[in-house]
Amino acid sequence: MAKQKVQAAKGKLGILLPGMGAVATTTIAGVYAINKGLSKPIGSLTQMGRLRIGKRTKVNKPFIKDVVPIQKLKDVVFGGWDVFDDNVYEAAVHAGVLEKDMLKKLKTPLSKIKPMKAVFDKNYVKRLDGTHIKKAKTKMDLAKALMKDMEKFKKENKCDRLVVVWCGSTEIYLEETKVHKTLKALEKGLVDNDPSIAPSMIYAYAAIKMGVPYANGAPNLSCDVPALIELAKKTGAPIAGKDFKTGQTLMKTILAPGLKARALGLEGWFSTNILGNRDGAVLDDPDNFKTKEVSKLGVLEEILEPELYPDLYKDFYHKVRINYYPPRGDAKEGWDNIDIKGWMGYPMQIKIDFLCRDSILAAPLVLDLALFLDLAKRAGMSGIQEWLSFYLKSPQAPKGVKPMHDIFQQQIKLENTIRHMAGEDLITHLGLDYDDDKK
Repeated sequence: MAKQKVQAAKGKLGILLPGMGAVATTTIAGVYAINKGLSKPIGSLTQMGRLRIGKRTKVNKPFIKDVVPIQKLKDVVFGGWDVFDDNVYEAAVHAGVLEKDMLKKLKTPLSKIKPMKAVFDKNYVKRLDGTHIKKAKTKMDLAKALMKDMEKFKKENKCDRLVVVWCGSTEIYLEETKVHKTLKALEKGLVDNDPSIAPSMIYAYAAIKMGVPYANGAPNLSCDVPALIELAKKTGAPIAGKDFKTGQTLMKTILAPGLKARALGLEGWFSTNILGNRDGAVLDDPDNFKTKEVSKLGVLEEILEPELYPDLYKDFYHKVRINYYPPRGDAKEGWDNIDIKGWMGYPMQIKIDFLCRDSILAAPLVLDLALFLDLAKRAGMSGIQEWLSFYLKSPQAPKGVKPMHDIFQQQIKLENTIRHMAGEDLITHLGLDYDDDKK
């Protein structure tokens, strides 16, 4: 197979994070801790993942970062925007995710990272207040201000390339309208302050307009509209969305494929969460929860395909709840009750109690999405990066194609995309060639 031309990861990469709360500060602190030898990049495929190359008989499983040119962490620079003016150290202490002893060891470099003023509108996130906010007459003016921020950051930090990963709050539920259909309509909407254009979409537009790779880590309507897909292809920007696949949905995408693989039926799946961080407070508002609910509910339908397996999955009941519980902070707890059926229709149950840490699970996803999007940009890949569905609850897919939710299928797609970039044979797992070798 011919090797895809991928530019080397030269110079510095700037990773810009809109929303420098718990997830963003945990990501940044983690990278600094890794660079100082204080921690390991657990959960990150770009840093710890290995990839099989060639036949199983060769036992050749190098690190992914040795197969394709991944940006080195020592040459990564962080920045971003937030509605509060706390530096990253102060914001990380306030978030309460990481131990104070660890943060003290990182205080000097983290204190130097100060957020730029954010594009924010309380109408889209009612439970959040902030004063560190940009003012402008139109949404297009705000987009241009963000572009200036990116240009200034790139110059001041001597970065060769930039990537933007949305780490901000979940906005109210919005559906696609005429303003999202074409680039021309979207740009007119930005000038006219169309209410269907939320702040996260302004960030997405600004980044993609500059050809900067963009990933959406929340369930907001953002880069997943025709207008921005059109723009991404025009400017050569790789895009990925949406919503980091972290706790409960991660468990669903692991377990549901197993039930389907064994042809076990599903009667109902009830999921509830308690969460006490800023995300939990925002999602306590019904309009914001609706956005998250839609993202979470689509997972089982796509994996189980009830229209193809009516005897197993027709009319299964699926309910998702999120409850704001301040004492728990970032230590989210997700409970699942799963009613399944087996041979002759006999009922069985599965119970899951996942005591996870929301930002600890999200941080390596932020890093991987940023580094893989940068890789895609250097490989000349623009538009929707479906191979990064592995990281997302509600992944984007090309028009006319259903999104892929099965995490094991997503993993195969991700790994084969990397093999393709490296000019290595794709792995089909057929295995018939082993028998041929013996003849």
